[in-house]
Amino acid sequence: MSSPTIAPFGSWKSPITSDLIVAKSIGLGGVFFDNNDVYWLEGRPQEKGRNVLVKYSSDGQITEITTQPFNVRTRVHEYGGGSFLVSNGVVYFVNFQDQRLYQKLPNEEAKPLTPDNQFRYADFILDNAHNRLISVCEDHSFIDRECENKIVAIDLTTGEINTLIEGDDFYSSPRLSPDGKQLAWISWNHPNMPWDGTKLWLGNIESDGSLKDIKWIAGDIDESINEPKWSPDCQLYYVSDKSGWSNLYCYKNQVNNVPIFPLTAEFSYPHWVFGLSTYTFISEEEIICTYTQDGRWYLGTLNIPDRQLSILELPYSNIASLHSHGNKVVFIGSSTIDPTSVIYLDLNLSQTKILKTSSNIDLDYGYFSEPELIEFPTENGLNAYAWYYPPQNKDYSFPDGELPPLLVKSHGGPTAAANPSFSLKIQYWTSRGFGYLDVNYGGSIGFGKAYRQRLDKNWGVVDVNDCINGAKYLVNQGKVDGDRLAISGGSAGGYTTLAALTFDDTFKAGASYYGVSDLESLAKDTHKFESRYLDRLIGKYPEEKEIYEQRSPINFTNKLNCPVIFFQGLEDKVVPPNQAEMMLESLTKKGIPVAYVPFEGEQHGFRQADNIKYALDSEFYFYSRIFKFTTAETLQPITILNYDY
Repeated sequence: MSSPTIAPFGSWKSPITSDLIVAKSIGLGGVFFDNNDVYWLEGRPQEKGRNVLVKYSSDGQITEITTQPFNVRTRVHEYGGGSFLVSNGVVYFVNFQDQRLYQKLPNEEAKPLTPDNQFRYADFILDNAHNRLISVCEDHSFIDRECENKIVAIDLTTGEINTLIEGDDFYSSPRLSPDGKQLAWISWNHPNMPWDGTKLWLGNIESDGSLKDIKWIAGDIDESINEPKWSPDCQLYYVSDKSGWSNLYCYKNQVNNVPIFPLTAEFSYPHWVFGLSTYTFISEEEIICTYTQDGRWYLGTLNIPDRQLSILELPYSNIASLHSHGNKVVFIGSSTIDPTSVIYLDLNLSQTKILKTSSNIDLDYGYFSEPELIEFPTENGLNAYAWYYPPQNKDYSFPDGELPPLLVKSHGGPTAAANPSFSLKIQYWTSRGFGYLDVNYGGSIGFGKAYRQRLDKNWGVVDVNDCINGAKYLVNQGKVDGDRLAISGGSAGGYTTLAALTFDDTFKAGASYYGVSDLESLAKDTHKFESRYLDRLIGKYPEEKEIYEQRSPINFTNKLNCPVIFFQGLEDKVVPPNQAEMMLESLTKKGIPVAYVPFEGEQHGFRQADNIKYALDSEFYFYSRIFKFTTAETLQPITILNYDY
């Protein structure tokens, strides 16, 4: 066994290449049971990011259900989700290119069910008694005003569309009771996002399919309700954050105003997308559910009458998309060292089986860094959290006295979370000799409502301070080099990145992926779902315009004195390209080293293999120039303006 090679951090040769990542990796999501068959979506970078619906049959066969050119993806709220439904082998799905709803019968070609118009659909439920789908619908046919959201019924024979519910700004989660007699749904209005405050509604379905006796049963402008679901005995359950934690409730217990199992944990995600599922019924009296505490997810069975939660001893630290059929359960799971996979769990046998994995790799674990949860002091006497990945490569050691560069990740959302699930992209950095800090700054989910609300009116302050203080904590611990600190983030995380680089000098370089530089432009030029999001994060616009100006990096490029690289999809409707381009122009004029990498055909987030590869390698190349280390592999150079080679 040979001794490790001594080489500077950043110059380590790693088998975890960008080619490996894009060639061997796919996205997995939307797992779903139809009788004994399991369906899920595969996001394939090798096919320009096409989302493919596949089926795992009870005989072990995997079949591709939606062939080229179909791309199963809806654009409702721009972020999508809830783009397909399967019932007794009949598949209903939205095609990304035309946003029409298609029906595919077994052994037949898919045919459009809805007209070719400006409507978008998501989050379906089948109403067999009335031969229709009930769906969230987004109408973009208006020229002079924002789109309209509603819940509609789509006739499965004629494709005729009838509006069931309208009038609020947003709708989600239409859920039909098992006896077909009641419909539950969620709505909310500007300026709320679905994790701020929503209302749960209940209506009776008449023989003609119309809704009667509609009543508001839970939630309010300051209480968030999500994931309404019916038990087999027609009891309505949901998740509410009224206690300060997102816990499970039952409508029949509404008079008690208490969760069915109170816990200082979160039983749901922020609903950025449709179709999320964190609990499911395995009987009238038993729920299988997932919840998060301190950044890690757990899976358990909850006995409803006894109010007893039993934890299942599984290795997975991130769990999502939970569905059941009898005592069979499927979910998306990953651990710190195992890639995201579709997991099949037989509760009778207490056995799991991997149906599909996102990364087919065969590498020695000696190349993988395992995360450590750190809690560190931040502003106002508070603490924040992060996952720290130290450099790790079994083939290398470092020269005496050298400390590694650190890449700080500011996650998107900003209402999202860093979790310790396996990521080849993180291992790309750590196996080359970087430390990696994935920060759960104030505003992140998983630590209670009060922690999430730290960001209210403080976006660009709390998140920035927490990223800075996390980096400083590691410097003070003697774990990383304080002169080689970089920060990177996408979307909202891109804004945190740019604000940290502009309003503080802790970081020496940064990378913004489709990040916000001008808050005013974002407030005036974004899609409906997020058009009032900044009211809570920053303040009302234009009434509090001054705060927008004060926190916009574009207005203070005179304070930004370190190199930045920008990555931008040119078809991005969430954060338009002009956000990056305005910043690029200002920094170029100032003489700051800066690079700009635009991508044709990409929206908000990169889905095409070549672009994912090029962005990752370009960011690494950029840091190698700025921090002056030699990479082990030859990378395609990028143009860095104002940089003297």
